[in-house]
Amino acid sequence: MTPNGTLPIRNRILTALRPAAQDFISKRVLTRPFSAGEVIYEVGAPFTHAVFPHEGSLSLMAFMEDGRSVEKASIGLEGFLGFVLIMGGGSAISTSVARVPGHASWLSIEDLDEALAEFVCVRETMLRYAKALISQTMESVACNSLHSAEQRIARWLLHVHDRVQGDRFLLTQQAMAESLGLRRATVSDICSQFQRAGLLDYSRGVLTVVERAALESKACECYRRVRLTSLL
Repeated sequence: MTPNGTLPIRNRILTALRPAAQDFISKRVLTRPFSAGEVIYEVGAPFTHAVFPHEGSLSLMAFMEDGRSVEKASIGLEGFLGFVLIMGGGSAISTSVARVPGHASWLSIEDLDEALAEFVCVRETMLRYAKALISQTMESVACNSLHSAEQRIARWLLHVHDRVQGDRFLLTQQAMAESLGLRRATVSDICSQFQRAGLLDYSRGVLTVVERAALESKACECYRRVRLTSLL
């Protein structure tokens, strides 16, 4: 697929399509960066575009009335935002927030409908991802209930690492805390433990994964299960 502008196209759904479908979509998408903390869709907002990340990580968030929050699922270059569009349409069922900056391609629902009607591979690939996202969401329920904060933080960081280029990325501890439903102090303590053990380095909002294998040893089995069902 030819990049729209100078930003590289890495999204696994788009690169898995047949050449004719890739060409159709590449002429219609707008590819641009997104920043950390950017809200892509508020819950209940009508979808105007499907969003295909190429780098970075988006969180589908649940916000409680008492101010607490937790991530329902996350999306990176393995998927797309707006899977309800292939299941009858509708509005956003979660608030989607960019946790790690990156870039994505926006495809209007009109162009998506045309692509779905014309190219069987588009529907097949997107439905396969929708199944993987449902599996990830179900896995997160078990993980949040049964596994320790240390395991969950390691798992979450590994998923982010899978979605970026290289070992360094921008990420705040507050963003981790909001996504994982943990106190910021808890996230800070565990990241400090990981840093002292040489697993990662963290300074001024920039996190570097130093020992990937050691970080994997700290994560729960949910990381491997989600990875097996994703397109990563």
